[in-house]
Parts: sequence; structure tokens; C-alpha cells
Amino acid sequence: MPTLFDPIQLGAIAAPNRVLMAPLTRGRATREHVPTPIMAQYYAQRASAGLIISEATGISQQGLGWAFAPGIWNEAQLQAWRPVTQAVHQAGGRIVCQLWHMGRIVHPSFMGGAQPVSASATTAPGETRTYQGKLPYVEARPLGLNEIPALLDTYRRATRNALQAGFDGVQVHAANGYLIDQFLRDGSNHRDDAYGGTIVNRIRLLREVTEAVVGEAGADRTGVRLSPNGAIQGVNDSDPVSLFTAAAAALSEIGIAFLEMREPGLNGTFGAADRPPIAPAIRKVFRNSLVLNSDYDGGRAQAALESGEVDAIAFGRTFLANPDLPHRLRNGIPLNKDDQATWYTPGPEGYTDYPMAA
Repeated sequence: MPTLFDPIQLGAIAAPNRVLMAPLTRGRATREHVPTPIMAQYYAQRASAGLIISEATGISQQGLGWAFAPGIWNEAQLQAWRPVTQAVHQAGGRIVCQLWHMGRIVHPSFMGGAQPVSASATTAPGETRTYQGKLPYVEARPLGLNEIPALLDTYRRATRNALQAGFDGVQVHAANGYLIDQFLRDGSNHRDDAYGGTIVNRIRLLREVTEAVVGEAGADRTGVRLSPNGAIQGVNDSDPVSLFTAAAAALSEIGIAFLEMREPGLNGTFGAADRPPIAPAIRKVFRNSLVLNSDYDGGRAQAALESGEVDAIAFGRTFLANPDLPHRLRNGIPLNKDDQATWYTPGPEGYTDYPMAA
């Protein structure tokens, strides 16, 4: 049976261990969504991960509604990412760029007052962080059929930019209640056209986006993230087992290198599941590397590998506070605790100042 510290081939990417770094939004870019030099230090510190999945990175201004999160749609952002990927590679690591469109979660203040887009005319619950403070979400407009080709082109451009910036590949963010997830689930997708209604129709956008990305990066440098759990950011589905196994089967047919899934347990802290896990059913239909994420410690992660239910584990908050996480897990070294108050604050505190183990 494999251990967390055995190598794994993720498509074209040779990962030296199975301790992956999950995507973690940190808010250290500029107001114009340009990566900053401190981000190179942060990611290089964590280069011992088998693979780093970058923080969620906007593919367009329409798709990015998080203050100080990075983008990958223009030349300034591309050039600013290059020192980050170079620093990771110089430290011996590998990094892919997570491509993000937030859909209805984008507040109009990020887009000059324009209305956000989603599968249907729906509104996310609660409030969002903006440069003007917390504001309530607004109703999204349905993405028009005539707009979908341009959306696919936006994903293609972001993929090309990521590769030119030195990333080893890309991951399509199709989880956590953002745009693609809004199309996947019947709680937020009320369409009656080719992108709504049946499961085949609701997974159509996921399939088309993934195919567009694969056309630029190759299937062996493409991953996808799903979150087959309960309600998240107001998005849910009435038959998640059927939905997500169909989605995973479609992704397997496309041949992506790895599928990463965020599936919290019943007592998880973000999007906690209200039903048994779906990962075992997905394991039966997805033929390439399967990666699970959410609230794993070293013991649970190793047990999941030994059971055969997964090929690698992506660690999130644990990696945030422990830049040398593989070393600590291998040697049983106590872990630093993360400071939630500094998750999204500017500067090095709670970002690059977590100590390495001796």
C-alpha cells in the first residue's frame, strides 16, 4: 500500500509525495489583482508539497469578486506570477494555477456596477467582502447562450497565460458554490435550455470548460476541483450522487490528470456534508488520480490511502500554518496552529512567518 511519502504521477507532473497543498485564498495581491513579491516567498516556503494548487485565481474581472485576490487575465498579472512560479521551481517544487469564476458571488462593485452572472436569476445568501466593506449579494442574471463561447475563450486565455507564467498546469475550479457549481446543481440552475434541467445538461458547462482548458494545456496538465457535499454558499442539489458521479465520469472520459474533491465530513467547518460521502461512488467511475481534501490529519490521510479510496490528500489550513508539512508528518513533529485572524490580512504576519521545524 502507498504511503503519504511515496511519489505519484499526476499526468505529466511527477509529484515526489502525496501530500498536496490545497488551494487557499489569502488576499495578498494588489487591488488590481496583480500578484505581489511576498507571494513568491510564501509559495516557495511550501515547495516540499507533492504539488501546490495555487490560490483561486480569477480568469476575468467578471469572475473575480474577492478583495486582493490575484488574477491571470492580463499581461501585468502574467508577468507578476512569473517570479512566484520561478521561486517554487528553484525550491524544487511544482505548482498549478487554479482557474476561478465566482459567478453570482461577485459583487457589482468589482465590475463597475455590472450585474453578476450565474446559471439563473438567483441571489447568494448573506454578505460578501468588498473594498467598501461587507455588502449584501445582489441577484445575478442568467448567463446568455450567446455568452458561453466568450466564457470558454476566457478560460482558454487564462490557461495560456498560466502556462506562459510558468505554471506546471492548471486546475478548473468547479466547486464551492462558484459559477460552474452554480450550473451543476439544481438548487441554483433553473434553466430550461441545453445547460439546464437534466444532469446531462447541467454538467455541459463543466465538460465544455474542461475541454477548452485541455485544448490549451493538455489533459495531462489539467485537473478539476469538485465539492460533492451539502449546501455551500446557498448552492445544493437534490440528487448529488447521480450528479457528481456523472460529472466525474465525464471528466474521466476527457482524461484529466487528477480530480480533487473537497468533501467535508458531517462535522466539517465549511460546507459540512449532510449526507454520506460520495467519494466511494466517484472512485468507481474516475480512472485517473483521485485527491481528497478537508480536515485530514496525517493518520486519517494515511488510512485513506491504505483503504484504496484515494491516491493523494490535499491539505489546506494545515499547510497554511506548516510550510514544511511533509517533513512534520513524516517525522511526527507537532504542528503549528493557524491564526484565522490573519488569513486575509495584508503583509507577512500569518503568511510567511510560520516557523519551520528544526
